[in-house]
Amino acid sequence: MTFETKMAACIPLSVKMSPSASLGFRCLFKEQYSSKRLLKSLTELCRRGYSVKAQQAAEESGVSAAGFSGPLDHYNGLIRDGTLREDEHQKAVLQTLDQLHKRLRGYSNTPTSIFSKFFTKPKPPKGYYIFGDVGTGKTMVMDMFYSYVETEKKKRVHFHGFMLDVHKRIHRLKQSMPKRKAGKMAKAYDPIAPVAEEISEEACLLCFDEFQVTDIADAMILKQLFENLFMKGVVVVATSNRPPEDLYKNGLQRVNFVPFIAVLQKYCHTLRLDSGIDYRRRNRPSAGKLFFLSSEPDVEATLDKMFDELAFKQNDITRPRVLNVLNRKVRLNKACGTIADCTFEELCDRPLGASDYLEMSRLFDTIFIRHIPQLTLNKKTQARRLITLVDALYDHKVRVVILADRPLEDVFILDGDLGHDESHILMDDLGLKRDEASSLAIFSGEEERFAFQRTVSRLTEMQTEEYWLEGDRSLKPQV
Repeated sequence: MTFETKMAACIPLSVKMSPSASLGFRCLFKEQYSSKRLLKSLTELCRRGYSVKAQQAAEESGVSAAGFSGPLDHYNGLIRDGTLREDEHQKAVLQTLDQLHKRLRGYSNTPTSIFSKFFTKPKPPKGYYIFGDVGTGKTMVMDMFYSYVETEKKKRVHFHGFMLDVHKRIHRLKQSMPKRKAGKMAKAYDPIAPVAEEISEEACLLCFDEFQVTDIADAMILKQLFENLFMKGVVVVATSNRPPEDLYKNGLQRVNFVPFIAVLQKYCHTLRLDSGIDYRRRNRPSAGKLFFLSSEPDVEATLDKMFDELAFKQNDITRPRVLNVLNRKVRLNKACGTIADCTFEELCDRPLGASDYLEMSRLFDTIFIRHIPQLTLNKKTQARRLITLVDALYDHKVRVVILADRPLEDVFILDGDLGHDESHILMDDLGLKRDEASSLAIFSGEEERFAFQRTVSRLTEMQTEEYWLEGDRSLKPQV
């Protein structure tokens, strides 16, 4: 086995990581590296906060390196060298996750032999649901834990992306069913259990970033889906801004969703990580001016010049781009290579969703978003799309340049009423009176207001020099 093959086995390059914990280590491990250079690279990898069996990799290559024994040891190392400041709340959560990391050594939800079914299966350890305010380090501690779990059967995904994948699998299974014969009733088919089985065969550990439920289609299937996953021995670790009992708060038909909360609490311990500090908003070197107000003089020309300077480095011409997303065509009017120059109307006034934004995140490393208006209650649908867009861009380290009518903290306000025509139509369809509808999250805008705190926090971090440099894909080799 070549050294490069060994390194590939130790470090899954396809793993998606949040910007606060990611490292861009694709360029580190090349067969032509000398031992001295490799040791230096491994040490830097550990120091920066995301190590995947770095010590094992060093040992296999014959290099002696002082690696970390687990996520807690790694965290303490980052405190010692000054990379992180000590936070007792983060440390307490990591102490718990460090114990889970140890319990997962050698754990598998897959039978090891044909005789396994005759013996009692080992009981899977309980997972963890970590909640707290925005920017407190929930994603960082989960990613640190994930990087040390010694199994290939693990997945770390944004919850939006996971549910998109679940619905795709459901659709595929339904399509594969035999067509109903004329004059005969179709047999009832429930694809949830088969989908859960597929997922459990691919992973015995699922780590979810931003566990949130806003879609009724998701809400109605979560109990059955996760019950099946847990029964198949899947361990779940998740981060969220809401405690479990507040998930899908004031959502449509929430009474049908509530049993899922009991399932989640049965199989996952709840941990609170709330130091009261938003680390994304602490003072860090800025990447320069990336957030502009419409009232500034010659602001459109300034953004045009920024786009032209970035486009000049691309091996492409400025032109419209058409994206293929789930057999749909999504047109962007102005793009050049990995740079897209879009308007808010283009991105959030059209019926686009997470799958569209994930495809944009895959294709572009820099996106201009122009003409963001102030978003009131009557524009909560657009606000929800903007929240989903920023989540996707942040998770893939896509850089943004923004032109808005108001300062970032004032972009979304709970103003206006339920007088919007679309709201009235939906209320009529659901047979709801105006007073009854005002308390539901789908009409009140409460969920958007809550989630927008995360958006403001993330957009603040996205203006830092560190984020801007990490997002430059031209500096990273294509693997």
